[in-house]
Amino acid sequence: MAVALSGGADSLALAAAAVAQGWVVTALIVDHGLQQESAEVAAQARNQALALGCFEASVLSVTVDGAGGLEAAARTARYTALDQARGVLPVLLAHTLDDQAETVLLGLGRGSGGRSIAGMRPWDDPWGRPLLDIRRTETRAACDELGLTPWEDPHNVDARFVRVRLRHEVLPLLEQVLGGGVAEALSRTAASLQEDGDVLDAQARAAFPGSESLAISALLSLAPAVRRRVIRLWLLTGGAQDLNDIQIRAVDALVVQWRGQGGVAVGADLRYQRLVASRLGDELVLSVHPVLPRADA
Repeated sequence: MAVALSGGADSLALAAAAVAQGWVVTALIVDHGLQQESAEVAAQARNQALALGCFEASVLSVTVDGAGGLEAAARTARYTALDQARGVLPVLLAHTLDDQAETVLLGLGRGSGGRSIAGMRPWDDPWGRPLLDIRRTETRAACDELGLTPWEDPHNVDARFVRVRLRHEVLPLLEQVLGGGVAEALSRTAASLQEDGDVLDAQARAAFPGSESLAISALLSLAPAVRRRVIRLWLLTGGAQDLNDIQIRAVDALVVQWRGQGGVAVGADLRYQRLVASRLGDELVLSVHPVLPRADA
């Protein structure tokens, strides 16, 4: 069993709990290199992991760059490093109920669709999140009881990041206005939407023909929620990446609001090519369009 360890209270408590279960634990510590002392923080986390009884502890150094801002780029680099280092092991992540509440609230605010609002799953192979019912206050209390000194990430109080403002400004205000219990309510909402989404996803898989194109007539016979899931499955099968609800609904409009509009770009490697979903007669089709270099590049 692998545990992603940052040295913060949540991941330290998770590593300690995994060892206490009698599991053979490999700690994977990602050094993002975003703070001057990041190497020292990673080394300290490694020492703490070994002191807790982890069988092995490895520091994974990554370079954070790419699209989507610092948070998104760091997340991509972290998951890539963990996936490469885990081998055949599942990886436990220390996301808590508070993290789940923030994820749901972020999805609501961005209008990202039910899949985003459903938040994180307790198990999403190879990622496990056993602390989704646990509050941050409990992980800190566990560290205090074990005599562990967690690392306090300065990014966790940096108001440049949306999640930090949700954590320190928006959620406390909602708790005050609504009389408490907001984080738990958002977590229950995520769980409920996951259950509903599983049923709809199963219907979509049953309706998806597995073909390179989709017949408009067949799509029109489906309920909207199932139809959009079939479209999403088709796009992913065809190579689309980082799909969002806006893109899926734009492709859906080619089916239900057809006015002769052009195709919808749905990802792929945007440096060199675009994947475009278009309507051709009674079918949705995918085509690859090369991206021409800019004259001033």
